Amino acid sequence: MRVESNDEDALIESFILAAEDLVEGILRFPLSSFEETIPELVKHAIYFTVSRLYEERNELDTEKLNDVLKELLFPYREVIW
Repeated sequence: MRVESNDEDALIESFILAAEDLVEGILRFPLSSFEETIPELVKHAIYFTVSRLYEERNELDTEKLNDVLKELLFPYREVIW
C-alpha cells in the first residue's frame, strides 16, 4: 500500500479499526483474547484488509475479501455450536 501524504491518515486509521472488527467477527472472539501476542497470520489478515479497503475503496468486492479472510483465519477461528 503506497500512501504519498499524511492527508489520509484519519481514513487509514478508520480502515485499521474496520479491519480489526472484520477479523474479530470471523475469529468470533476479540483480538485481546490472544494470551501473549497476536499471531503473524492474524496480523497479515488485518494488513491485507486495510490494503484492500484503501486500494479498492470505490469498488471493493466484500464477498471475495471475506472468503480470503476466512481462509487465512480458519486455523484460529472459534467454533461455536
